[in-house]
Amino acid sequence: MATLRDIKRRITSVKSTQQITKAMKLVAAAKLRRAQERILEARPYAFKMQEVLASLALRADPQSHPLLCRRETGKKIVVVIASDKGLCGGFNSNIMRRSLDVLRTTPGETTVTLVVVGRKTRDFYRRRPYTIRSEQIGFFDRLAYEHAAALGRDLANAYVAEEADEIHLIYNEFKSVATQRVVVERLLPIEPLQAPEELAAIDFIYEPSPQVILEGLLPKHVEVQVYRALMESLAGEYGARMTAMDAASKNASEMIDLLTLQFNKARQERITRELLEVVGGAEALRAAKG
Repeated sequence: MATLRDIKRRITSVKSTQQITKAMKLVAAAKLRRAQERILEARPYAFKMQEVLASLALRADPQSHPLLCRRETGKKIVVVIASDKGLCGGFNSNIMRRSLDVLRTTPGETTVTLVVVGRKTRDFYRRRPYTIRSEQIGFFDRLAYEHAAALGRDLANAYVAEEADEIHLIYNEFKSVATQRVVVERLLPIEPLQAPEELAAIDFIYEPSPQVILEGLLPKHVEVQVYRALMESLAGEYGARMTAMDAASKNASEMIDLLTLQFNKARQERITRELLEVVGGAEALRAAKG
């Protein structure tokens, strides 16, 4: 049975842990507010660009730009986006589980290479028999458009160089503080807009020229969609960490209450035992004198 000193030591330890979890919750809440503002500002632009490019892919000649070309080379690149740090509930494990499902259901004749974003993703796939094309780690605390632009250019160049006929993104989409949804999204080739055939025959009037517009718009589209995915993941990570630390703080409070009850019971039993010993000693002394 635990002694009073042991129980008191455990209470002190849990209180220290609770202070840490409360501090981490406050830090995550502060960072979440800024990340949430950024993603809400970026979504309309990214979604509208996605819509415009889907409409363009419906009408434009696939040979007019390498990023519009479709081919069957049996090669695929999967970008798996998680976090650099843990202590965020099921945020990372959900991504790993979903990405493994995607990899396992890929046809056997397809060659898959990975682009891992975040230390947790890198550490997870280093221990598994998958080819890692590149690693992107250590930038989430200072995430900027330049990070997404560099990754987007690398993916676009890989597609143009026919290193892959499909590029997919797997990331956590931020829905709310308590909810993140794992998304598997095809980045390239661009999914054409689903429209009636009579609309597909209608093309745009390009100014200055289709080549100039596509050269500027298509690479920018890849960068913007990668940036949105990174920001969605970052906001989701802060939301998951805030929720996890709040739950941990509540669990610590419950444990402190339970340990305090155990401490009081043990102290009461100790006092009762000492009183019984004193009374027993007094009775024995009285009996000896009689």
